[in-house]
Amino acid sequence: MEVIKGISRMREFVREQKAAGKRIGLIPTMGYLHEGHLSLVREAHKTCQTAVMSIFVNPLQFGVNEDLDAYPRDLTRDCELAEKAGVAAIFAPPVSEMYPPGGFDSYVVVENITEVLCGASRPGHFRGVTTVVTKLFNIVQADVAVFGQKDAQQAIVIQRMVRDLNMPLRIVVAPIVREADGLALSSRNVYLSPTEREAALSLSRSLKMAEAMVAAGERSAAVIKKAIEEQISREPLARIDYIELVGAEDLRSVEILDGRVLIALAVFIGKTRLIDNQIVEG
Repeated sequence: MEVIKGISRMREFVREQKAAGKRIGLIPTMGYLHEGHLSLVREAHKTCQTAVMSIFVNPLQFGVNEDLDAYPRDLTRDCELAEKAGVAAIFAPPVSEMYPPGGFDSYVVVENITEVLCGASRPGHFRGVTTVVTKLFNIVQADVAVFGQKDAQQAIVIQRMVRDLNMPLRIVVAPIVREADGLALSSRNVYLSPTEREAALSLSRSLKMAEAMVAAGERSAAVIKKAIEEQISREPLARIDYIELVGAEDLRSVEILDGRVLIALAVFIGKTRLIDNQIVEG
């Protein structure tokens, strides 16, 4: 496995792979890998012979007072895990390579679906995401890019961007990977104390309850939302950022469940903001 820091070498590596007739799958990450990330590598290998993983903690998608400096990093550990998973190359550029000193003035913005959910809580976040992902797509020239369902809004935004801008690659969204007790895997889980980790289970438990309500015939978004809120609020360490039921493709708020609906949560457990979601069929 090769660890690549520079854009020019990354492009050269891609040319070599394509000259050998290999399809390239890109797995964009911010590192501190866990099984959820590694499942994306396996997904890429279903249709591609060469898996490229980017590891880049993107400053553009962090707001003021967010955890950019504290975000967990361990490139040595990440390289070991990625190589075992079959990654052919890691693209791990320094910030100066992606955003050269002297000013960066070009951004990619997707409208209408980035102002809700996490976009409402984190202004500017998705502008940072779409800008860095566009740069990665331009650099790596992948045939397929794989994202995780845990970041559901991100995946929908990227799919819309690729469609609208006629980007020549396919987006694959892989299922959420959970611990045995239901906690969605996240690099930020490392912030949680044992007590907070137990409290964090309130997210997945409330989603499971909501899924059961839908299966039993409940179609009122307000009723489901209230039940989730009541369940999470029983946990003293939890502070709800948002609970929303929206269309799974357009992220528009729904009142009556009809078709595919995304139930999306963002909850602070102590100081750690966690997200989780579930798609249900109304």
